[in-house]
Amino acid sequence: MALLTAMIKTLMAALLALGALALPGQAASFSMKRGLNLDQWTTWPGEDKWGDRQAILPYPEWRKFLDESDLKALKSAGFDFLRMPVDPSPFLSGETLALRDDLYASVLDSVRMINGAGLKVIVDMHLVPAGGSRKIGMGQVMEDPRTFEAYVDMVRKMARTLAAEDPTKVAFEPMNEPIVDCDSDGTSLWPERQQKLFAAARASATKLTLILTGACYSNAASLARIDPKAIPDDNIIWTFHSYDPFLLTHQGATWAGDFIPYVTGLPYPLTAVPRAELDVTLDTIRARIKAEAPWARQNGLLAYLDEQVASMDTDEKLLAVMDAPFKTVEAWAKANGIKPENITLGEFGMIRQEYGNAYVMPGQYRAAYVRDMIARAEAHGFSWSVWSHGGAFGIVDAFDGDKAEPNVMDAIKSLH
Repeated sequence: MALLTAMIKTLMAALLALGALALPGQAASFSMKRGLNLDQWTTWPGEDKWGDRQAILPYPEWRKFLDESDLKALKSAGFDFLRMPVDPSPFLSGETLALRDDLYASVLDSVRMINGAGLKVIVDMHLVPAGGSRKIGMGQVMEDPRTFEAYVDMVRKMARTLAAEDPTKVAFEPMNEPIVDCDSDGTSLWPERQQKLFAAARASATKLTLILTGACYSNAASLARIDPKAIPDDNIIWTFHSYDPFLLTHQGATWAGDFIPYVTGLPYPLTAVPRAELDVTLDTIRARIKAEAPWARQNGLLAYLDEQVASMDTDEKLLAVMDAPFKTVEAWAKANGIKPENITLGEFGMIRQEYGNAYVMPGQYRAAYVRDMIARAEAHGFSWSVWSHGGAFGIVDAFDGDKAEPNVMDAIKSLH
């Protein structure tokens, strides 16, 4: 009888083990709380220079400017992970064929450098639009099936490069902010494409947590249209980005549509200054639109300005605008049984200065915005990573070797 009992126990254990193999794990192997996005490019070398070892390596380019002590300082400031943007375009360019293996190896070195400083890392494949000498960007990957397949193959190889790393310290994000399915016609190309990227990444990296997203710049509403059950894997963290309200976070950004470049000087929140002072700033923006915008667009831009200001000119209205994406994601997560710790606010932040524009956003406004967004993310149980280390949105560095005002970093340091 004892022998029979032992045999039954052994059989049950074997069946349970098989069941565990058949079912995905119950949690992501990678966990995170407070993060910072590193810089993608600082000098933007033209594609004709990508075959030059000196120009392209080490990769990503932040390695030329940051060392281990810089990374350790970020750890000391209270960050536990870094999101590391990697521009996929050089991996898809004919210019880098002779250096391709070195590029993959350099990304791996960068991952290990970050881990060595005591920080976790998300490797973020971060496409940008083509332009200048850059032949392949988001548009080409999304619009040309052969280029998309080349991108999928690159994701497979990058996942293979990272596959042996510690899955508690390294995660992989196959595509940042897909620009697809943004039209109101209801097209839905992204789910199938993300499934292909997921399959390529998962086949090569069986243990790493994968970071997946919704379409159309990773906005909350697009994430809410994703059916997570279509990807049967629990080792997933879902990400969304929010820069709401865009009117305030992207002031002066020349690349962000035909309206926002005319907008500078608005405080955060709008109620931070007396209404009379706000009205003077708004009149200045209106005058700029009348003087510089195409005549046929002026009335539309002026009406849009008024509409946007009216949507956030009290603290209650601003709160509603900023809360909306979080509520959308929370409702989606609850409906799909996704735990808050498996959701991350992958990007948020406020512009400091558009390159070449004299206007610099006061540090106290940027700090107030970042503090408010962090509070929202943490109240929902979501991790977060602020955009970004340097550049237009820099919280550590500005442009041309200058340092950003310390306000945002001081606000983050005060959290712990």
